[in-house]
Order: sequence, then C-alpha cells, then structure tokens
Amino acid sequence: MKQTYMHEDFLLLNETGKRLYHEHASKMPIYDFHCHLQPALIAENKQFENMAQIWLYGDHYKWRAMRTNGIDERFCTGDASDWEKFEKWAQTVPACIRNPLYHWTHLELKKPFGITDRVLNPQTAGGIFKECNEMLKTPRFSVRGLMRLWNVKAVCTTEDPLDTLEHHQAIRKNSFETAIHTTWRPDKAMAPENLEAQNAWIDKLAAMTNMTIANLDDYLAAIQKRQDFFHANGCRLSDHGLDRPYAADYTRKEIEQIFLKIRARKPLSPKECDQFKSAMLVEFGMMNFRKGWAQQFHIGAIRNNNSRMFARLGPDTGYDSIGDFEVALPLSRYLDRLDKQDMLAKTVLYNLHPKDNAVLATMLGNFQDGRTAGKLQFGSGWWFLDQMDGMIQQMNSLSNLGLLSRFIGMLTDSRSFLSYARHEYFRRILCNLLGDEVEKGWWPKDMKLLGQMVEDISYNNARRYFDMEVKD
Repeated sequence: MKQTYMHEDFLLLNETGKRLYHEHASKMPIYDFHCHLQPALIAENKQFENMAQIWLYGDHYKWRAMRTNGIDERFCTGDASDWEKFEKWAQTVPACIRNPLYHWTHLELKKPFGITDRVLNPQTAGGIFKECNEMLKTPRFSVRGLMRLWNVKAVCTTEDPLDTLEHHQAIRKNSFETAIHTTWRPDKAMAPENLEAQNAWIDKLAAMTNMTIANLDDYLAAIQKRQDFFHANGCRLSDHGLDRPYAADYTRKEIEQIFLKIRARKPLSPKECDQFKSAMLVEFGMMNFRKGWAQQFHIGAIRNNNSRMFARLGPDTGYDSIGDFEVALPLSRYLDRLDKQDMLAKTVLYNLHPKDNAVLATMLGNFQDGRTAGKLQFGSGWWFLDQMDGMIQQMNSLSNLGLLSRFIGMLTDSRSFLSYARHEYFRRILCNLLGDEVEKGWWPKDMKLLGQMVEDISYNNARRYFDMEVKD
C-alpha cells in the first residue's frame, strides 16, 4: 500500500528524532499502568463483531466531538445500528483537523489494521468498516491478540474496593503473557456529600467483610480487610480521583463524630465534608505505604456538569471538564502529613488544569527522599491534556523543574483496546522534541545516552517503579 498520510516518520521532523524513535522507542514494550479496560473482556478474550463496538462504545472523547459536529445522541449512546454510528463518526473525522482525535483515529487504523493508504471520511467509511470487521473476526484481533500485537507487557485496570476481582482471578488461572493487575480506587469510600450512596456503599462493605460497621474504627478495619484482599490478588497500586486535594485540619474525635453523622444520615456541613475527605485520604496514604504500594492522584476534574444528560445517561458519558481549584497549598499539606510520619509512598500526581503544571513539577522536589529515584512523579498529560500540546507542556515543566530522564512515561487512561496507539503518539512526540533540541545544539548528540533515556521513559522506568509482576 502507498502511504499517503500516516507514514513511518509521522510527527518526526528531524533526523535525530527519527533515529531515537525507530532505533529505540518503537522497539520497547508497553507498560500501561493506568486504564479503565474491563477485565471481564480480557478474561473471556472478547472478539468484537465490528469497528463500532471496539471503537465507539464507551468512548466519550468521540461522543463529545460528534455532538459538537451536530450528530444526534442516537448515534452516540442511542439505539442506532453499529454501522450508522460508525458512519456518523466517519462523517465527524474530517471536522477533527487539529484535534488529537484525528491523529489517534489514523494511528489506530494504521496499527493494528494496516490502513495507511486512505483517511477516514464518508467516502472511505464503507470500505474501512468492511475491511476492519473481517480482521476483527480473526484470533489475531481478539482482545488478547491485540495486546500481543502491541507488545503490551503489563496492564493495570481500575476497580472499586468492593469488586470481587473474579475476572482478574480467572485471567491468572489461564496462561496469558501480558500481566493484568488491578488498581485499588476507593473514591466511593470518601463521598459523604451523597449520604444515601455513601451509606449504601458502607452497607455493602459490611456485608462483604462480614463485619458490623458501627463506628470509624470499624469502618477503617473493614476497608483494610478489602485492601488485604486486593493485595492478596496482586494489587500493588492505588488510584484516587479528586476534584482537588483535601487537607483540612481535623482531630480524630471530630472524624469519629462525623462518621456517626454519616451513618445516621444527618447532612454534613461543607467543612465536615472536607474534614472527612481529608482524614480518609491520609488513612489511605498510610495504608498504601504499609503495603508498599504506589499511589496515583488524578486532580482537577469537574464531573457531570450537564445535570439533564447525567440524569439520562449517567457518568462517564462526555460531560466532564477542567476544574479551577486551589491545588498548591492543600497538596503540600497532604504530602507533608504523610512525609513527617515517614509514611509517604511512591506517588504519581496528575493535573487536569495546565495552570498547575509548574505547581506539580516543583511539588515533587519537596518530597523526594534521596533513596528512591523518581519516588514522586509528575504524571503524563491526562485526559484533556493527553494531546500534543499538553504532553509537550508537561514534559517541558518536568524537564525545567525536575528530571525528565526519571519520568515513568505514558499510559492510555482508556476503555478501548485500540488506545495503545497513544503510547506510540507519545513516543513520537518525545523523540521529536529531544531530536529538535539536539540538532539546535542545546544538548550533546550522544545517541547512546539519548537512546537509553528514550527507552527508559518509554518502558524501563515504569517497569522499575511499580512493584508488580511482569512476564518478560
């Protein structure tokens, strides 16, 4: 096939960058340490019937673009046929010029499907749909086949503490060369603003642990029991989704009283909510440290902005955005509370607002311990920032204020088994960035040093950072 757009040097605009990518980055495996894949699909080795199912189902990035392009909801989350949904996405793709969706779409058609001789638009949609659907029928394009094709060595999915982990257990029972790990996500354990949902979660926790939860000590003991269960099932990583860091002042007695109010379904004041969240974050941090886990904090989203559509469709359907919260002082106070007890675990910080890039990049240096290289990490461009400009801004802030060479690199943060193309996208951007500056004479053209740096950021640093089994 003649390559007309998605050629082998895509995004690589200098010779040094080309060498770094082709000789180093492209050969490295993938360590996808944060995603939202469904482990049930991996356990059953799901074979998708068509491109709409594997590409459009659950993809709120694409839904937002389609809505903006005037596509009716029926073709996003509604009852339109799979072909109709794909056709409407193909209609939207040409309108995505300068949006990362255009790049991602064609990277995902290039690999694994090998389509490089045409772009997706209404004229090519039918042929691409038919061609890709035929490939999806083959074992090479099953869920596990796709992971093999992308050379994925490790994947970390994200589960609530009440998850039974039955699918993770099923995966481990049969041989699969990609290590699939769970990540502990206890957000629902600290959400007292919705008393009914909070108490329902606590009641289910009590039932699962066969415990009576009458007070704060009972609650923490039950949560610890679930963390023990996750640890026994291979979990070594937590994740916390926060609108903002919480570090309000509190006493143990105050939190005990607040918990009793929660169980009595008595509304909390905003101060009490902040105190409870702050206390729980500290408890989770100490639990993570005692277990030797790493922890991730995703900071800055305003979720479910559109109440009408939230009532209709629920969460994670494309109605979230960047928040404008105070980050620096509460984050500093939180990390210090753990550090002064010498109980600060390996920590990865992600921001959603680009105004916080320098804040996070400088915050890391306050708590590096001189024992673990890169113990505190500035996570890759996340969500609305996982595009070219966002990635470059994140790497520039990290480079200027820390050590890019210790960076643990990219992740998919996705629900799609085709999103591993985001690792390729990131690696191409990284190599081009380094190559451009080397050719300007800013850094020595030491290809051994630079090549090792690229390989480390692409895979090795994450492999060393997370204490989880990988089947090399």
